[in-house]
Amino acid sequence: MGAVTARTEKKIKEINFSWEGKDKNGKQIKGEMSAAGSIVVTAALRRQGIKVTKVKKTYQAGGKVTDKDITLFTRQLATMMKSGVPLLQAFDIVGKGHSNRALSKLLMNVKTEVETGSNLADAFRKYPLYFDQLFCNLVGAGEAAGILDTLLDRLATYKEKIQAIKGKIKSALFYPISIIVVAFVITAVLMIFVIPSFKDLFDGFGADLPAPTLFVMTLSDFFVSYWWAIFGFVGGSLYSFLYVWKRSIAVQKVMDRLILRLPVLGDVIRKATIARWSRTLSTMFAAGVPLVEALDSVAGAAGNYVYYEATKKIQVDVSTGNALTSSMATTELFPNMVLQMVAIGEEAGSLDSMLSKIADFFEAEVDDAVEALSSLMEPMIMVVLGTLIGGMVVAMYLPIFKMGMAVG
Repeated sequence: MGAVTARTEKKIKEINFSWEGKDKNGKQIKGEMSAAGSIVVTAALRRQGIKVTKVKKTYQAGGKVTDKDITLFTRQLATMMKSGVPLLQAFDIVGKGHSNRALSKLLMNVKTEVETGSNLADAFRKYPLYFDQLFCNLVGAGEAAGILDTLLDRLATYKEKIQAIKGKIKSALFYPISIIVVAFVITAVLMIFVIPSFKDLFDGFGADLPAPTLFVMTLSDFFVSYWWAIFGFVGGSLYSFLYVWKRSIAVQKVMDRLILRLPVLGDVIRKATIARWSRTLSTMFAAGVPLVEALDSVAGAAGNYVYYEATKKIQVDVSTGNALTSSMATTELFPNMVLQMVAIGEEAGSLDSMLSKIADFFEAEVDDAVEALSSLMEPMIMVVLGTLIGGMVVAMYLPIFKMGMAVG
């Protein structure tokens, strides 16, 4: 997915904004962000602890910076730094050699910040839309410990794993969405173009038509007369829903809870969320970030508000001296296997390793679940479309069969 997991992509036009504000220490900072509106920019910056003083639209250099672009950049930067390439030169190589002008501009802006005296983590923090709190914290930990290349490598691996799990969730969502879209399009085509031809034929029969035929013809008349209203309503409702979902925290909370309760798909989303949660905490803990501070980043990266709120509760419990395992158990969101492995990790002092194993296990579970879902959905598509189209065909041919029997 605020912290949203695995939810459907929302295609809302984004505008480039430049902003100015003050950080938690009162230092004047500025940066750029792409968002649907200035309110979204202000809200995102406030979540980063930045007091916004000015937001204005700017011309976008062309292209769009995606999570995939940031993941690839992180891997390239980690590889070059491990090879001994100086940081600023690495930015030059990646930035100037990239075909995406928006990403090149972003990287050159970050490089300029570093050249003017900012450390790398602070330079990244000025672009919170692209570099989240977890990313900046890990980079900061790497700079402080003198192991930036190692932390960037770990961060690149983390982002690649998360990118892969997002791809699997999109695959899981594709099938049910495709069933709905294809069924709607086929129904509309039959109702608007095919059924009226049968109606002209039946007008000359001079006999009462069967009830299923009359129902389909009445439905067809409605489609022909009000197709513009039907398409407008469906399109408008979908756009309005996605618009509100993206901007309303209350709607996001309701939808995230609902998604987890869905049959079959909800289980896939839950496993993917646990995998992401475990991978994030493992990466943060292995980098030496204190557990309480790490949980703050984990909450933001959970991708689901149910797990976001649970993680915040876990953070409070851990900060008061409770063990991580018992704090997780009170949320009733984690399977026993996860709790047992975390308990072993805490006792053995290998929490990061155990969390990584949990993430590997649930990522494999998501793989299997998506494959099974794909196999299940294929016959379901055939059944739904067969029932829909077959039902209409039978309804329209009933009068012809009835007339043939009468003649015979």
